[in-house]
Amino acid sequence: MPDPGGKSSVLIVDDHPLVRAGLAARISMEPDLEVFGQAGSEAEALALLRDELPDLAVVDVSLKESSGLDLVRQIRQRQPAVRVLVISAFRESIYGERSLRAGALGYLNKQESDEKLVDAIHSVLKGRRFVSPSMTQRLVSQALDGAPDVNGVDRLTDRELEVFRMIAEGYSSGTIANKLFISTHTVDTHRENIKRKLGTKNASELTRYAVQWLLENH
Repeated sequence: MPDPGGKSSVLIVDDHPLVRAGLAARISMEPDLEVFGQAGSEAEALALLRDELPDLAVVDVSLKESSGLDLVRQIRQRQPAVRVLVISAFRESIYGERSLRAGALGYLNKQESDEKLVDAIHSVLKGRRFVSPSMTQRLVSQALDGAPDVNGVDRLTDRELEVFRMIAEGYSSGTIANKLFISTHTVDTHRENIKRKLGTKNASELTRYAVQWLLENH
């Protein structure tokens, strides 16, 4: 928990150095916040969390060698006292609910203002969820009406969505396997599951679908 008489500490996890620097500069401007540390990968973040703990971790959903959602789960399992805010360049409709299911308390698009970032950090530090009004309404509706029918990309698991995003970014199965530390056979299995769920007939059709999705949601 944050020290009522001191500053709340924030760990920044993003694989882009300039983004980390910008977040650190903005957070340092707040009199009640301080930067605990910066990490560019899941491994670096977990190493920083071994001895001392920040009050909050700001985690990018897209890390080069892993998924930010995987890191959120690791933090929640290993260090449940650390609250997590997920940030992303993707629309909230893509990763918002997935982030909450992974254990984050909030989700913020990187295109939001600096003030929104500070508001999000303060809300999550207080143990409050931070999502948009439209997502709040969706969650309330789901709670009242039951689980919604899902189709398209919403049907993909978190890992399948990660593979799908990498397909959209032009990576081969071998490169995806290396980045995610899984076998090419596992990647190909994910590809087949994705094709089935999305109703695409072949690799070319899947790639076109993925690229179009990326253009519409990034």
